[in-house]
Amino acid sequence: MKMKAVLVEEGLAAALEGEDKLPQSMDAVEKKTLLEKAYSSLILGLGDKVLREVKKEESTAGIWAKLESLYMSKAVPNRIHLKQQFFGFTMDERKSVADNMYDFKKLIQDLESLFIDIEDED
Repeated sequence: MKMKAVLVEEGLAAALEGEDKLPQSMDAVEKKTLLEKAYSSLILGLGDKVLREVKKEESTAGIWAKLESLYMSKAVPNRIHLKQQFFGFTMDERKSVADNMYDFKKLIQDLESLFIDIEDED
């Protein structure tokens, strides 16, 4: 989510859709520049472990699609796994309260990103 915000801020988010979705009013040089900047920004924002996962992708849109498939999967097993983590969440005594709260909030955000509603009862 942060990476998309960076690309939006830099005016490069259109590259996530692919070269064929760029405005027809852009000339070839502008398109190439936009795609190269977006690709570089995306690559620079990824850690080594994630880079290994997307190393075969040659375009910004390709990298973005791979990242979505790896980390934003809306598949049933992923949904079930997140719900199990939520219902089984316990404070880790080795971590600070702030770190535990961070983990819990991240779990909530992951659930929300998959459009899983958390009821007050939960």
